[in-house]
Amino acid sequence: MNAPRPQAWHEALHRLQREGLPHALATVVTSAGSTPREPGARMVISESDVFDTLGGGTFEFQVIDAAREKLAQGEAGMSLEAFALGGRSGQCCGGFVNVLLEVFPDSATTLAIFGAGHVGNELVRLAAPLPWRVLWHDSREGVFPAWTTEQPRLACRHAPDPQAAVAALPAGSHALVLTHDHAEDRALVDALLRRDDIASIGLIGSKSKWASFRSRLTDAGHDDAALARVRCPIGMTRDANGEPIRGGDKTPYAIAIAALAELLPMVGNAERADQRGLEPTELRALF
Repeated sequence: MNAPRPQAWHEALHRLQREGLPHALATVVTSAGSTPREPGARMVISESDVFDTLGGGTFEFQVIDAAREKLAQGEAGMSLEAFALGGRSGQCCGGFVNVLLEVFPDSATTLAIFGAGHVGNELVRLAAPLPWRVLWHDSREGVFPAWTTEQPRLACRHAPDPQAAVAALPAGSHALVLTHDHAEDRALVDALLRRDDIASIGLIGSKSKWASFRSRLTDAGHDDAALARVRCPIGMTRDANGEPIRGGDKTPYAIAIAALAELLPMVGNAERADQRGLEPTELRALF
């Protein structure tokens, strides 16, 4: 049997980004003297593989090590690495290379969707281009559509036990509850509130539904501070007091758009510096 053809850097980059797997892109941006590759040469590095080459040798191993060290830190960003091919590289080329490392960690955001009804379907479709890991749950069997096998970063889970399903969520998950059954919705919200590491909780429904849920959840031991973690209805514009403003399109597609738009400001690290690239001084030093 013939071995599969190795992927070029651009093929690997497309696949890894589509699948949401951690990787780094290494690009030779400047070179001087005798060097193994010219500016513009690229290589993709994942946690276990490399695709294409910057010329091989100790220099390339050092680039790989630098990329994997940054991948292990789990932070997205870019940096310039300088290599003297006769110094720390141990090579006798005698040249000098600057390599731009662009680091793409894995999908940092997990969206847990409970319910495979009309709104759930639209949510999963709309979330596909976003760099999120989506965990789609439903207590019924055979409800997930066939197209889910083609969507990257999506896992479909048969979840007949609400408590077990919630317990299996990664810390920091954002949860949207919109099942076919109100009792199941309430059990899920109850379980979600018992975890203090769930990033956000959204519940589909009306103000009257939430009033009923709120009373029962209070009886179950949740105080006002805990109940304030739940957004219900989801995907609605809110006034200065946080109360939802009525009106708008109530079709599944529109609700899904609004629910995702509501989530966007909540995801990611709000405290991370707003870095838009390399510092100008770094670039001026190269050219």
